[in-house]
Amino acid sequence: MLGHNIIVIGASAGGVEATTQLVRSLPGDIPAAIFVVIHIAPHSKSLLPQIFQRRGSLPATHPEDGEKIELGRVYVAPPDFHLLIKTGYINLVHGPKENRHRPAVDPLFRSAAQAYSNRVIAVILSGSLDDGTAGLLAVKKQGGIAIVQDPEEALYDGMPRSAIENVAVDYVLPIAEISKKLVDLAYQPVPTENNPVDPQLEMETEIAELEKEAVESHDRPGKESPYSCPECGGVLWELNNGNFLRFRCRTGHAFSPDSLFAGQSEALEQALWVALRALKEQSALSQKLADRSKAQNRSIAANRFTKKVKEVEARAEVIRRVLVQNQSQALNSEINDQNDDLENDLID
Repeated sequence: MLGHNIIVIGASAGGVEATTQLVRSLPGDIPAAIFVVIHIAPHSKSLLPQIFQRRGSLPATHPEDGEKIELGRVYVAPPDFHLLIKTGYINLVHGPKENRHRPAVDPLFRSAAQAYSNRVIAVILSGSLDDGTAGLLAVKKQGGIAIVQDPEEALYDGMPRSAIENVAVDYVLPIAEISKKLVDLAYQPVPTENNPVDPQLEMETEIAELEKEAVESHDRPGKESPYSCPECGGVLWELNNGNFLRFRCRTGHAFSPDSLFAGQSEALEQALWVALRALKEQSALSQKLADRSKAQNRSIAANRFTKKVKEVEARAEVIRRVLVQNQSQALNSEINDQNDDLENDLID
């Protein structure tokens, strides 16, 4: 019987260091194919394959769409593409963002679960928020194995803790122990019978692939919610995987709770900037009309427009203070966050 020969790894902030450590510690003869998704900026140049190969035993690449899967190789999601697994080959798609990212972890995990069922091992490493939790649930439902980095070791514990809180995780281990466990499981035989594919899992994988029938279908899993999609403004449907609540819109954008909250916060900030711009334009117009009225000796109109300037500026000041407070919080978060491109440059 075949072993657990499909290993999928997901990470975000702090994930380059963790994934590099893990991949480099795997032997070159491991009888498994390894697939990696790390959140990276869509227009950045990814050096992840070169980083993984440096002092490592496994060849690593950004795969081509349709490339055949081979054991003993590491396949890294390229920027701005979801990395999906089909039976025997790789599918790269520019599908809807999930959890505000492309590539995202959940589509990789779901596609692996659909294609390879109980032969899949899914690994969650360091990262913020909760991408990967829904995909890990899908892997477990199809009979696969869930491994999570010990949150106490992770640079960012959001993704590991979300996974542990919402999934019946098989192993919670430090990086050094995860590599040993992966090797053991790769040689551990599994039954050849696959679990029946969940129709919702199949539909969500097709949506990620932008399959015409799935995108145009009026049937959506879950129930309609009162919330709108931060990406496109469409209605979100609520999905429940056990006790884990998720959301997906008609065009396919998907969110877990923390990611939706982050998206809403970003949309709110954009709305505040638009409001501030509109108020400043209104203030400038009112001042122009006040000056024009004074020049024409129209004192009543001049006073009215001058009063309008003060009212509008007072409203603008309220919004400015809110934005300053948000910027201060964002700056503190950015200082603590690890930029993936910077990590690429700094890691040996």
